Amino acid sequence: MTTVNLPIMTNQTSTLPSIKHNYELMLKGANSSIESYMSSVSAIPVLTKEDEVILATRLQDHGDLNAARELILPHLRFVVHIAKGYKGYGLQLNDLIQEGNIGLMKAVKRFDPTVGVRLVSFAVHWIRAEIHEYVIKNWRLVKIATTKSQRKLFFNLRKMRKNLGWLSHEESLTIAKELNVKVETVREMEKRITGSDIGFDLSSSDTDEKSFAPVAYLEKADANPAEILETEDYGAHNNKQLAEALSELDDRSRDILKQRWLSEKKSTLHDLADQYSISAERVRQLEANAMKKLRKFIEV
Repeated sequence: MTTVNLPIMTNQTSTLPSIKHNYELMLKGANSSIESYMSSVSAIPVLTKEDEVILATRLQDHGDLNAARELILPHLRFVVHIAKGYKGYGLQLNDLIQEGNIGLMKAVKRFDPTVGVRLVSFAVHWIRAEIHEYVIKNWRLVKIATTKSQRKLFFNLRKMRKNLGWLSHEESLTIAKELNVKVETVREMEKRITGSDIGFDLSSSDTDEKSFAPVAYLEKADANPAEILETEDYGAHNNKQLAEALSELDDRSRDILKQRWLSEKKSTLHDLADQYSISAERVRQLEANAMKKLRKFIEV
C-alpha cells in the first residue's frame, strides 16, 4: 500500500486537550501490515464536535496543515470500515483503504464547519466516490462502466443480486423498477458483471487444444489490427471532410450531388430537371460546378 507521509509535530502541544494522537504508533502501522495499520488507526481517539469545529476553522481561515492532519487521522478508522464493504470485488483491502484516504483528504479540504454537519457524515460521499472510481478502473481490464448511471447500476446490481446465477425475468423487472432504468440496461450490465477478461494471445505455457484466444478468430492470418484501425480512421476522416465540404454548397447543389452520388437509388439528370423545373443540361452544369467546389475544398 502506498504510504502518505504525514509531517510529525515536534516540540508542539496541541491547543486541544481532547486530542492526544500517538503519531509514532500511526506511522508504524502505516508502514507495516494491514492488520497493524487498522489497529493503529483504531487507537486514535475520535474528535469531539467542538474540537472538530476548532480544527476545521483553523484550516479554513488560516490554511493550517497541522489542523488538517488532526482532522484526517481520527477519521481513518471510518475509511477502513467503509473500505471493508468493498472486499467482494477481488481487490486488495489496502488499496481500497488508500483510495478512501484520498477521498477523506478531499472531504477535509472542502469541509465547512459553519454548516453544522459532522465531518464523518460529510466525508462518506467523498470516500465512497474515490473507492467506486478505483473499483471501476481495476475490476476488469476493460472498463465495465463509463457513465454515472452505469456506475450506479453496477454497484447496486451487485448488492441486489441474491445468488451467483443469472437473474430471472421477475428479478430483472424488480431491479429495473427500483433503480429506475430499463430492463435491457439491467441485462446488459449483468452480462458485463458475469463476464471475465480473456487474453488476446495464448500464453506459451497453455497447451490445452481446447483453449482458444481471440487472436485465433481473426478472419485472415495476415490481418493487422493496426492497419485495420488506420483504415477506419482514414475513412472517418474522409467522411468528415466530405460532410464539411457539402455544408459549403447551396441547398440545391448539395441536394443534386446527394441524389446523384450519395443515395442508394440514384436520380437521373432528367429526374432532377423535372424536380427543379430546369433543363437537364443545367442540372449537369450545377453538378459539375459542385464537384469542382468539393475537390477544391478537400484538397485544401
